[in-house]
Amino acid sequence: MIRIYGFDFTSAPTRRKAITRAACWLEGDSLHFERLERLPDWSSFEATLHEPGAWVAGFDFPFGQPRQLLTALSWPLDWPAYVRLVGAMPPRTFEDTLNAYRAPRPYGDKQHLRRTDALVRAASPMMLYGTPVAKMFQQGAPRLLAAGLNILPGRPNGDSRVALEVYPGLAARRFLGRVPYKNDDPRKQTPDQRAARQRLLDAPFAAVYGLRLTGLHEPALLDDPSGDSLDALLAALSAAHAARQPDYGLPPDADAVEGWIAGIPPALA
Repeated sequence: MIRIYGFDFTSAPTRRKAITRAACWLEGDSLHFERLERLPDWSSFEATLHEPGAWVAGFDFPFGQPRQLLTALSWPLDWPAYVRLVGAMPPRTFEDTLNAYRAPRPYGDKQHLRRTDALVRAASPMMLYGTPVAKMFQQGAPRLLAAGLNILPGRPNGDSRVALEVYPGLAARRFLGRVPYKNDDPRKQTPDQRAARQRLLDAPFAAVYGLRLTGLHEPALLDDPSGDSLDALLAALSAAHAARQPDYGLPPDADAVEGWIAGIPPALA
């Protein structure tokens, strides 16, 4: 049995919009959901990173940036080195750096993808608007590094606390396609989205992931219209699936500099 955690992340946690952690445990082919935890500030998030192992956690933010950007900015092509560099920047400096880089570039070449993003049709980790995953990277990756986690593939160190980048949207698309199941804006939350969340909770996870999910008794998994609760569960599902694979399912050529999303189907990778 091993502890499994899934994190739905935000770059600016508050009590209203907290980081959400799904706490589970994995035994054989069963993933048992225990509880949701709301982490409203950085101190509570950082405390979870220092909980003793063994555990495997999936975090739904990009662990890295595209090689093309790193090379153009003359940042180190070494994951810990450039994560420390970005982590030391004030947020405005980091955002201004990305904006200044994008400004002169032609339309269609302003935001680069990592190879792993292109495989799963994920957003560029340089994005500062909409879902601001660049801000999530700057706030999240340095904290994982500072906690001394076994971060794969960027900083493997043998620690029993394993951190994986995951993409809950990939898991959701396997069962829903492009059907929407969440929205942060109360004006755009609909009964159809709730029905889609129910379809996800009823999905044949065993057929796709080889895992049976149990203990799904928490009402927020269905009734949280933001989808944060369900995304935390899907992050845990992705982490659990990876934990049962050799080398956590990461391909031999997974880019340690850019990072890699765990759980990409072999046919894509």
